[in-house]
Amino acid sequence: MNFLAHVYLSEDNFSLAVGNLIADRVKGKDLTNFSPMIQKGILLHRKIDTFTDHHPLFKECVSILFPIYRHYSRVIIDIYFDHFLASNWDKYNSKNLKVFSNEFYDALKIESENFPENIKNFSRTLIFYNWFDSYKTITDLELILTQMEQRTRFPSKLSASKKQLKGNYTYFHNHFSSFMEEVIDFTKNEIKNL
Repeated sequence: MNFLAHVYLSEDNFSLAVGNLIADRVKGKDLTNFSPMIQKGILLHRKIDTFTDHHPLFKECVSILFPIYRHYSRVIIDIYFDHFLASNWDKYNSKNLKVFSNEFYDALKIESENFPENIKNFSRTLIFYNWFDSYKTITDLELILTQMEQRTRFPSKLSASKKQLKGNYTYFHNHFSSFMEEVIDFTKNEIKNL
């Protein structure tokens, strides 16, 4: 799962959610540089990623894109799933996405004061471009994909993947909906064990 989904899955505690958000930017040995709750969020993120990577619905979606996008297919499906979460936000959360995002961004600003510079820069970018709200529309999603494509090491064609989303929208949405129910249950159980 990507940014928005990870934050949503640990939303009951914004420090946990911030840890979940920044986890991909934290190497294993650097974990101890963060507060205990941020560490728990990082560990939760890793568990959710393992669950996601091995889930048949997620793997099936990745397999559709793999012939075109190779190892970037997983990243693209993560982004598609963030899109479906944002565009169906009211189904999953009683708080408006804009309100939720602003509350989270406020918590992120406070937490990121003690983060390494690369994570501070990532946090500023996410807030500046309001990525959470931007996941709602395919037009804004394309902008996010383009920004990400500019930062990939190898040619990724990320921005072109909106074609597959549009062409298989119902298929990906149905897979997301079924997957989301399972990952929410999984995450609730994992949070109890942190």
